Amino acid sequence: MATDGLARSPGHVFYRKLNELLAVEGFDPWVEDLCRPTYADGIGRRSIPPGVYFRMLLVGYFEGLSSQHGIAWRCADSLSLREFLGIPLTEATPDHSSLTVIRQRLDRETHAQVFTWVLALAARKKLFTGTTVGVDSTTLEANAAMRSIVRKETGEDWRAYLKRLMVEQGKAKPEDDISDDELRRFDRRRQVTVPRSGAAAA
Repeated sequence: MATDGLARSPGHVFYRKLNELLAVEGFDPWVEDLCRPTYADGIGRRSIPPGVYFRMLLVGYFEGLSSQHGIAWRCADSLSLREFLGIPLTEATPDHSSLTVIRQRLDRETHAQVFTWVLALAARKKLFTGTTVGVDSTTLEANAAMRSIVRKETGEDWRAYLKRLMVEQGKAKPEDDISDDELRRFDRRRQVTVPRSGAAAA
C-alpha cells in the first residue's frame, strides 16, 4: 500500500499540545543527555529513543494503565498515540519487553526527574490541574511545583516510605542507615498490589 493510502488521525488535542510544549522546551535533547551514561554507542541493536520511552510511560500515567503490556498495546492500537510517539504506521511500536529492559536500565532518580520535569511543565502551561498523583497503587500528594512528592496518608517521602516497609518486613532496623541503592533494590523486588480498578503507571 502506498503511504498516502495509510490511515490518518487528527490527533488527540492534549497529546498534540503536550508534544508542542515538549518540542519548544527541548525535551528530547535534554532527556537523551540525561540518559546518555546508561547507553553505549555502537553496541547492540538500535535502542528506543529515551523520548519515546518516556512518552510511553506518560501515556500509562495519563490513561491509568497499570502494566507495561497495557501501555504497549494501547500505543500500538492508537493512531493519535503513534503520532504522539512519532512512530508511523509503517513501523512497529516498542513492545512491553523493550520497556522492561529500559526501565531496569534507568534508575529511579532519572524516572523521577523526567516525570517531575514534564508534569511541572504541563501544570505550568495549564494542560491539567490537580495536586494528587498515583504511583504503584499509592496515593501521593505533590505540591504545585511538583518539586517533592510525599505519601498522602502519612506525609512520608519516597525514602521514608520504603525504609518503613523494610523495617516492617524485618529487612532493616529503624536505626539502620540505608543507602538509596539499597532502597532501590528493595523497591524493585517488593510485591506491589494493584487495585482491580487500576492505578496510574509511573
